[in-house]
Amino acid sequence: MAEGSLLLLGLAGPRLSAAEAALFRRLQPAGFILFSRNLVTPEQTRELTDSLRNLSKNQPLIAIDQEGGRVTRTREMAPAIPSAAALAAHAQPALTAKAGRLTGELLRLLGVNFNLAPVLDLDHHPQLQNALRGRCWGRDPQRVIDHAGQWNRSLRQRGIATCAKHFPAGGRAMADPHHELPAAAAALDELLREDLLPYTALMPELDAVMLGHIEFPNIDPNFPASLSPRLIRGFLRDQLGFDRHLVLTDDLDMAAITRRYGRGQDAQLAIAAGNDVALICHRIETADVAAAAIAELPGPLLADAWERVERLRDKLHPPLPWSPAQWQTTCDGLAALAAEVPAVPEPTAGAELAHSPVAVY
Repeated sequence: MAEGSLLLLGLAGPRLSAAEAALFRRLQPAGFILFSRNLVTPEQTRELTDSLRNLSKNQPLIAIDQEGGRVTRTREMAPAIPSAAALAAHAQPALTAKAGRLTGELLRLLGVNFNLAPVLDLDHHPQLQNALRGRCWGRDPQRVIDHAGQWNRSLRQRGIATCAKHFPAGGRAMADPHHELPAAAAALDELLREDLLPYTALMPELDAVMLGHIEFPNIDPNFPASLSPRLIRGFLRDQLGFDRHLVLTDDLDMAAITRRYGRGQDAQLAIAAGNDVALICHRIETADVAAAAIAELPGPLLADAWERVERLRDKLHPPLPWSPAQWQTTCDGLAALAAEVPAVPEPTAGAELAHSPVAVY
């Protein structure tokens, strides 16, 4: 097992620096995550993902947050994908499925194999700036199941692995975890009645689940969900049976975590709690510290996590052959879809949070 094999790492810009290449070659992380800062043109992006594959000894996870709406990382080089809120409001499952298919085709052409979506959070607080504006499929669990399920199935049919988020109930956050650690008073039986229904319904069709940075003191008074042994190992894995699939943290560089835990401690707690992979999206220079802290954990625990990483790797599809004509066809399809599914107005925030909204990363 390589030193950094339970990390998923970001990179600074549109091309690998020599220092990044040396770090990635040495650590051999489970994979990489791309943001808008990494994407300039489709050709450049494909060159970047090819270079990440070339320096990896095993097929790497090459991840992105491509949800649609304002979380469309490719918006500078391709038409924006309709948001979950817009697709759900349009209430035509065939168009939701089409959005998933086109998203999958776009990502395969770029060399991406793992989409950190769909969002399965119920939209409890649409008036708040809690980082979820426009990203949820709705408040009703069945509506989320219907639309997120269609989108998820279509994406996987096009060869893209998917990851539901933000377990167990990110929609209950009344603050933005990019800025601070939110807390929710809900108990587990309450979550089981509502928020967890999309997870339990769609779990057989999910490749991975991402844990949210939110505290549930009535479930675990000691740790946020993303670092909670009770919620991850005890509940998600043992009780719900999501034991053979990948589980990963949200970005450990969010202030929700950095203000409470140091680098190294955060990654170690994450893997010890039952996550298989820890995300470090921005402070890439700290990856060595995180890898060393994870390596201190018991061997059998690390072996279990590595086995689940390998299991997902075995299911990954190779990128599609690069084709400018296919890229244009896919972009034309996205443009036509956007014309059919107009954006829905974002609600005017009636109770703004203390912090100004920022771009979701």
